[in-house]
Amino acid sequence: RTMERPPSCLLLLLLLLLLPALAAAAPGEFDPYRVLGVGRSSSQADIKKAYKRLAREWHPDKNKDPGAEDKFIQISKAYEILSNEEKRANFDRYGDAGESQGFSQQQHRQFHRFHDGFYFDESFFHFPFNSERRDTSDEKYLLHFSHYISEIVPDSFKKPYLIKITSDWCFSCIHIEPVWKEVAQELEALGAGIGVVHAGYERRLAHHLGAHSTPTLLGLINGKITFFHNAVVRENLRQFVENLLPGNLVEKITDKNYISFLSDWRKDNKPHVLLFDHMPVVPLLYKLTAFAYRDHLSFGYVYVGLRGTEQLSSQYNINVYTPTMMIFKEHIDRPADVVQAREMKKQLIDDFLSQNKFLMVARLTSQRLFQELCPVKKSHRQRKHCVVLFTGEGEKFAEAYESFLTFAVANTKDTLKFVHVYSDRQPEFADALLMDEEKYRGRSAVVILERRNNAGKIAYKALEEAWQGSKEDNFILLDLLDQLRTDPGLLSSETVVADLNDELAPMFLIRWFYSTLDYISDCWDSLFHSNWREMMPLLSLLFSALFILFGTVIVQAFSDSSDTRDTPPSGKEETAAKTEKNDASFSKESNSRIPKKGFVEVTELTDINYTSNLVRLRPGHMNVVLILSNSTKTPLLQKFALEVYTFTGSSSLHFSFLSLDKHREWLEYLLEFAQDAAPIPNQYDKHFLERDYTGYVLALNGHKKYFCLFKPHRSGDEGGTLGSCKDYDASQHAEARGKSSSSPGSRSIKNKLHKLSFWMERLLEGSLQRFYIPSWPALD
Repeated sequence: RTMERPPSCLLLLLLLLLLPALAAAAPGEFDPYRVLGVGRSSSQADIKKAYKRLAREWHPDKNKDPGAEDKFIQISKAYEILSNEEKRANFDRYGDAGESQGFSQQQHRQFHRFHDGFYFDESFFHFPFNSERRDTSDEKYLLHFSHYISEIVPDSFKKPYLIKITSDWCFSCIHIEPVWKEVAQELEALGAGIGVVHAGYERRLAHHLGAHSTPTLLGLINGKITFFHNAVVRENLRQFVENLLPGNLVEKITDKNYISFLSDWRKDNKPHVLLFDHMPVVPLLYKLTAFAYRDHLSFGYVYVGLRGTEQLSSQYNINVYTPTMMIFKEHIDRPADVVQAREMKKQLIDDFLSQNKFLMVARLTSQRLFQELCPVKKSHRQRKHCVVLFTGEGEKFAEAYESFLTFAVANTKDTLKFVHVYSDRQPEFADALLMDEEKYRGRSAVVILERRNNAGKIAYKALEEAWQGSKEDNFILLDLLDQLRTDPGLLSSETVVADLNDELAPMFLIRWFYSTLDYISDCWDSLFHSNWREMMPLLSLLFSALFILFGTVIVQAFSDSSDTRDTPPSGKEETAAKTEKNDASFSKESNSRIPKKGFVEVTELTDINYTSNLVRLRPGHMNVVLILSNSTKTPLLQKFALEVYTFTGSSSLHFSFLSLDKHREWLEYLLEFAQDAAPIPNQYDKHFLERDYTGYVLALNGHKKYFCLFKPHRSGDEGGTLGSCKDYDASQHAEARGKSSSSPGSRSIKNKLHKLSFWMERLLEGSLQRFYIPSWPALD
């Protein structure tokens, strides 16, 4: 005990020395709720009201307090956090609204207080001090990137995986833990794979899987990822894993189709497995087993409680109360092996099937099967020889094959494998071993061989005469096998053979068809579920192109129709009132300034295109927005088009209009930051709700978050200037087109945009006053 004190004292002393430094280095807490003076349950309307009140009070242009600027910055920062639901949720959950929330939340908390003591987060020293908070049952399932790529992905071609992505500070993960534990244990016992990815430590793997939040559950099968999107309950997770499996793994067998099913061993070159059980649906354990052994075995299921299976159960003497599994090989009238158990376990099934993966005399249909049945020798004690029957298809070769099969059943040994080959389907292989001798043509032949290496080198010996299946042929072959046990040099001939053809491989068109289906399925899943974040740039580009295309067509159509309406009046119309003549003259003047086929594309700024046309506007681009109302829309748009038409050649300028009737509050919020140029009356002013903003023009720079303001020209008693345009003297200006409208109201509205073209020139020069804002408000 005395020996343990010095290290403990040193550790305590070290912690005491580091504590002041940590306390000094810890950043001051910033509480946006406290800054705005609102509660955590406050609505967005309350937050916006508090922000407008405080911003008005602490604006540096209005408040001369030395700390007003810092206070205003804090108010703007607080509003930026609380007005964004994602940032607000991050702050409520983690105490920080930074962009790095998610997988590394623990890295933002270097120092925590816990009751009267303290502890350090593991990210400070990169030691797992908080590992006790994690469930130890997940430790054996933890995945790492290299382990996932090299082992889990290849293994997913044998069994599906259910993977959970979690992290230390994921409180939602705690809620699903009881269900996860139960389902993980159950599925693992059935043969499914279980994996856990700790996003805080395996961020690369989490991003590779496409998990952007925790907890995330996903399935992996055949190297393909599928996300789980339903409620985390036991039945949903079981069904999710079951749905990952192909639908044709297990065939339902009855009295009508069992003979054809068992006889298919000639086509697919596989033993056939039948499971007899009293469950109406195929058990998940059996489906998972069928997926694992699908390359070697074919599976069928017999529901013994179903009418129409009596003959099948009676023929094979099935106990309807006990699950029974049978394997059939070349003889369908009797099973090659049987296992019965009241409760089928995975280990029992695996042991049973692994011993019966091949037919008694399997046909070599691919190089992979050849390597499995005839492995390369590793030592003299592990020599394995293959006895190969080269034969053909049809009744002509049936007797030779049946006699060879009978011989193989009677002489089965661990060191011997009996196989057969269709010579016409594997001509290169047959010619290399039979030397294309005339005596074997059109007849069967037997060759004993041993693979020497993976490059195709083979030692072999062929029976001198063709195989006819007679007793003499059987004795000769038996004698050679006896000599081979004592004299390995009996295989005196050597050759090199090419890889076998894959006879059962699907045709190119079929492979192409299934590959296309898989690709479409992957795109569909990525589009709507798994990788929607990665698909967003492509979707945004696609919808932007469609919007521009159809928008241009629609604007062009309206432009053509307006040109038709603006044609000069007929003779009868020239005798109408003077006001109509003046309107016609204005139409002629408009047509003289704007070519008949030319137009200014002015789109309405709405909540749909607000983000693309302003908030995410490219650097260097500006949106020039005209403020109008329903009653002033037509004359203001006409005047606006005349004033800005000469500037449409600039690709960095976009032109829009905003409805004052819909978005007055949004406009007044922006004008609060330009009160020196456009003072806003307080709410107790009797004319507050009657304030007329029609004719205002705002040049909005979405990237740098500032705007320039054009205040409309006002005549008579209204006075007024050009706002932030450095006050032009409007009284000096003579109306150049005084006769363009005989209506005082129409003339006054059009005069609001007088000298807008000069303002546009100064906008392009960069000499206008700029008003900066903390963030663009929502257009709602």
